[in-house]
Amino acid sequence: MSPSRENVVRIMPDIANEARPAAVGQLAWVGMGEIEAPVRIALADGEAQTTAAKVRAFVNLQRADARGIHMSRLYLHLDRHLGAEPLTPASLRRLLRDFLDSHADLSDRAMVEIRFDALLRRKALVSDNSGWKAYPVKLVATLDRAGFDLQIDVRVAYSSTCPCSAALARQLIQEQFRSDFPAGTALDTEAVLRWLGSEQGIVATPHSQRSHADVRVRYAAALPNLPVVDLVDRIEGALKTPVQTAVKREDEQAFARLNGQNLMFCEDAARRMQAALNADERISDFWLQASHFESLHAHDAVAVAVKGVEGGYGPNG
Repeated sequence: MSPSRENVVRIMPDIANEARPAAVGQLAWVGMGEIEAPVRIALADGEAQTTAAKVRAFVNLQRADARGIHMSRLYLHLDRHLGAEPLTPASLRRLLRDFLDSHADLSDRAMVEIRFDALLRRKALVSDNSGWKAYPVKLVATLDRAGFDLQIDVRVAYSSTCPCSAALARQLIQEQFRSDFPAGTALDTEAVLRWLGSEQGIVATPHSQRSHADVRVRYAAALPNLPVVDLVDRIEGALKTPVQTAVKREDEQAFARLNGQNLMFCEDAARRMQAALNADERISDFWLQASHFESLHAHDAVAVAVKGVEGGYGPNG
């Protein structure tokens, strides 16, 4: 009796294993990009938030005569690890260790990059309102003979008011005041207050623009959790003018006050963040960029600061 179809073991070709490349050579990275996956991140309150992510997974190919790697193994390890526990430095290290163990005859370096939005609820400045803000985050973890390395990138949106524009606006207001209240004129307090509250009096305002802080950090020692919320708070605390969510008039007025009290060129913003990151002893290295999307010009104003990143990275990292 011939065996049933179900009992026949099919031998399928494995070209990646059996075939030899036409041209030999080691490859720095081989893997997959733009993998769609859910990830869980631990927030400040201890709860885990699930969000959609785009993932890149790679190992090097150190055997020059090998045709390729086992990409399906990378994907299956990703699927298992990302679904099992929240992202932490330890979980990322275990993931990369599995990448290497499953490619022990081919690779000695592994890397994973995970991009997602951390959705944080932020309180209004004065009122009881609050709303959600999405902060783009990128994690880049590598494991090789030198050890484990993790970089955390985050983008924070803020408002920047130009100091030069503010000075020029004040000059125009002074000139208008001199015109409307000539020297020798008796000043009436109520009349001056009405003037200050009128468009006729405040004839110019400084220009402001939405701006981005792009920050990349490396921590000196492994931390139990990903300090995304702490990093966002540190950057927003240094800049003072993060963009808001749900606001009432009292919040908008408080925001206007903060902008007036924190006039910033892009150089000022970069130095504020530089000082805040230098003050955190846990951070061993950083790169940051302040980008002001000018309302005066059609181009951006950009400043970069680093701690000790080799080469310094240029604008846009």
